[in-house]
Amino acid sequence: MHPQTSAQKVRTKVVWGSNVKIAIALASFVALLVLTACSDAIRTGQSPSYLVIQSLTGGSGAGAGPVVQSDVVSDTGSIVQDSGTATLQVVLKDPVAATPSPVNAITIDQYHVEYVRSDGHNVPGVDVPFAFDGASTVTIQASSSANVSFTLVRIQAKLEAPLKALANHRGQEAISTIARVTFYGHDQNGREVSVTGNIEVDFADWAG
Repeated sequence: MHPQTSAQKVRTKVVWGSNVKIAIALASFVALLVLTACSDAIRTGQSPSYLVIQSLTGGSGAGAGPVVQSDVVSDTGSIVQDSGTATLQVVLKDPVAATPSPVNAITIDQYHVEYVRSDGHNVPGVDVPFAFDGASTVTIQASSSANVSFTLVRIQAKLEAPLKALANHRGQEAISTIARVTFYGHDQNGREVSVTGNIEVDFADWAG
């Protein structure tokens, strides 16, 4: 066999082998994405109903709104929690083929609140308050909406780092976060449903 021909075959095998490895890697990656998508669909897609957050507001007293200025200490020295209200709607996945029934109603029984910062400093108890879970019991009928009340900022958070260090600075120091609020529930056949919304929460010892 001619040496040049042999070298060409070796190079061809090497290139072919590399292509096969790349193809296998791509196929594995695509399969992983498909499995992940299927897993997400299984977790969130079994119920014929789903939840939509129409609005998410929070705050203390008359100051409630879509952006929360959470006061770590009031002007009188008291510490109060910040509450939130979510307007949730139950929507049928196939409203044309399906007729709403009591089975399609969704009962909210739990929520989860976590805080993140846009600068990437997200260590709980150091950069942001600790995440927490709360309980709620509200049943929303299909094709209807209802308000769900929840705790947005716990009193404990204002007594712990990093919020405690903001006290007595009269708004000169602040921590801006996004609160991610996830509501968990189930339809009347027990199939799980969840939805997540975001609301801006700015922490400081606000003056006035």
